[in-house]
Amino acid sequence: MIIAGLLAFMLLLAGCGGGGSDETGGGEELSKLGKGEGEVDLIAWAGYVEPAWYKPFEQKTGCKVNRKVAGTSDEMVNLMRTGEYDGVSASGNATARLFEGGDVAPVNTDLVPNYKTVFSDLKDQPYNTFDGQPYGIPHGRGANLLMWNSNEVTPPPKSWSITMDPKEAAKWKGKISQYDDPMSIAEAALYLKMHEPDLGIEDPYELNEEQFEAAVNLMKEQRANVGEYWSEAEKQISSFANGDMQVGTTWQYQYFALKAENKPVAASPASQGFLPEEGATGWSDTWMISSEAQHPNCMYMWMNWIIEPKVNAEVAEYFGEAPAQEKACEETENPNFCAEYHAEDPNFWKRVYYWKTPLSDCGNGEEDCKNYNDWVQAWTSIKG
Repeated sequence: MIIAGLLAFMLLLAGCGGGGSDETGGGEELSKLGKGEGEVDLIAWAGYVEPAWYKPFEQKTGCKVNRKVAGTSDEMVNLMRTGEYDGVSASGNATARLFEGGDVAPVNTDLVPNYKTVFSDLKDQPYNTFDGQPYGIPHGRGANLLMWNSNEVTPPPKSWSITMDPKEAAKWKGKISQYDDPMSIAEAALYLKMHEPDLGIEDPYELNEEQFEAAVNLMKEQRANVGEYWSEAEKQISSFANGDMQVGTTWQYQYFALKAENKPVAASPASQGFLPEEGATGWSDTWMISSEAQHPNCMYMWMNWIIEPKVNAEVAEYFGEAPAQEKACEETENPNFCAEYHAEDPNFWKRVYYWKTPLSDCGNGEEDCKNYNDWVQAWTSIKG
């Protein structure tokens, strides 16, 4: 499965007052749910807003869904800044940018009844909560796993060293599949966190100049061994199925799709909780409401609908990620789905470093970290 801008101010409908702050999100949260405005304009990842669940929503609420599929977090941020959309399914590498730009408003979770049974470890997180206020409704989450051809790659790798260590990775030159996004730099940082402790890396998204340079240089060394940079799941499925790629970063979706085709693939060791010894990066997506939303009531209805247990189960199975809604695990078509995706295993997620927007402020009162623009520029130089 990933970026400040003009500040937007607006009074949301149904009892809102006051304006936003130029240091926080724009607008204010809705205080009371009113009548739907008849439509809602959404930006979403492919697979998040499909007819199977938005058609029943339209029938129930009278809110016609207009969807715009975005391929990257950068695209989502840019689209939200046009003021033409009510909400977005933002990943953690977009949420802080939307907040800092005043593009989104805080969310009144009291108006989203299904929020009560969202997994507790998805609430009040640094990528969906700012200044102590919720700025979104969790949608689903996933981990970036290590996958390999079980016939060719032996013994089974236990570490990201197979793709990150220059000597080990050279054994698979041209056969390594790497996710194509600046967030991949965090994989290198996570690897260095364990293997080069003198660098002092604590958070793979909060890197000072020395730490960042080390991670970027490691990714540049990896470049010579990468056979493909993928951004579409189907592309990676095809390259593993035909043997072009043998090892690399993947999502659970590709892994289970290949297993269903009886392809010889394995993923991050079960003995380590299905994660490499260093842990893994991952994503947790959040529905956020625009500070300029023209249809805020319909947007609130949508945020509640998409985490309704049955609907959230359907989306999670379709997309291939763990649901955000606890009760969704009772509604999945595959009775083993939540177990396979570790939805109810908090210890698994404690070792997953969710994407978040790299900011200059490392959280230590200093402005000594590389920001997202630095990451984007570095990724361009890495790929050459």
